[in-house]
Amino acid sequence: MCNRLKKATNFCKIRHSQSFAEVFYFSPLPYFYIMLLSSVSSLPLPAVRIISLVPSQTELLYDLGAGEQVVGITKYCIHPEHWLKEKVIIGGTKTIDAGLIDSLQPDLIIANKEENVKAQVDELAARYPVWVSDVHTLNDALDMITDLGKLTGKAGNASRLTATICQAFQQTAPPPVSIPAAYLIWRKPYMTVGGDTFIHDMLGRMGLQNLFADHQRYPACTINQLRDMHCPLVLLSSEPFPFREKHIAELQELLPDVHVLLVDGEMFSWYGSRLIKAVDYFRVLRSRIDQLRSSP
Repeated sequence: MCNRLKKATNFCKIRHSQSFAEVFYFSPLPYFYIMLLSSVSSLPLPAVRIISLVPSQTELLYDLGAGEQVVGITKYCIHPEHWLKEKVIIGGTKTIDAGLIDSLQPDLIIANKEENVKAQVDELAARYPVWVSDVHTLNDALDMITDLGKLTGKAGNASRLTATICQAFQQTAPPPVSIPAAYLIWRKPYMTVGGDTFIHDMLGRMGLQNLFADHQRYPACTINQLRDMHCPLVLLSSEPFPFREKHIAELQELLPDVHVLLVDGEMFSWYGSRLIKAVDYFRVLRSRIDQLRSSP
C-alpha cells in the first residue's frame, strides 16, 4: 500500500458493531447536505442487497467481487455492460423509481453527492441505509474504495485494488513541464471544472495545469475567456455532454491557435476501479499532446 495521508474525509464515516451501524454524511457545500443520518438498529454486514445509484461505483462493486450482492443499478451504470440485462434498472442517477427500489428491499443504497439528487436521497435515507460518497482527490477515491470494501465484506479485494492503483500512479510521475489547459464538460453554455473537483486532480497528475483552478465546482466559461487566458489546449470530455468530432471543428474555428482534443470522460471522472486503466490512458494522451505541441 502507498503511504496515503491520514485525514478526515468529506464523505461518510462508518461506525458499526455486530448489530448496529450508523452512516453519517457531512458536506462542506451548503447547497447539498449538512448531515445525512441513517440509523438502523439491525444492519447486517456485509450488505447483501445493494442498490448502486453511482455508475463508477457500480463498476467498482463488480471488480470487488460483490456482483451477487447487487440487486439494482441505474440505466447509466454501463460497466459491466451485461449488468444492464441482469440487474434491475431503477431509473437514472437523478430520476430514480422509488417504488421499484422499495420492491427490491435493499439493505444498502450507494449514492454520491454530485451524481444524485438531495431530495431523492433524503427520501431513501428515511427508509434504508444510505452511504453517500464525496470524492475530490485520488486519496479520497482510495479511501472510498477501502470503505466500500468493508461495507460489502470485500476488504481484502479492496486493499489489493488500492495497492495496485497506488503503485500505478507512483510509477508514473507527472511530466516536468505543466501545460495550461481547459477541460470542457458541457456545451451551451460551455462549462469547465474548478480546482475542487476530482477531474482537476487527475489533470494535475498527467501534467496539465487547470486554467480554472481558482474556481469552484463546474463554472461556465466563454470563448472570450479562453482567448484572454491564452489557452493553448482544450480537452472536450465524452461526458456528461457527449462531445464529438464536429465540436472540435466548431471550437477550432473560434480558437484557431488552440489544440482541441476529444478525451474519455470516464478516465478523468470515474473514481473507482477504472483508475487502474486511467494511468496508461493519461500517459498515452500526454504523449499525444506533446507531439501536437511540438509539430509545426
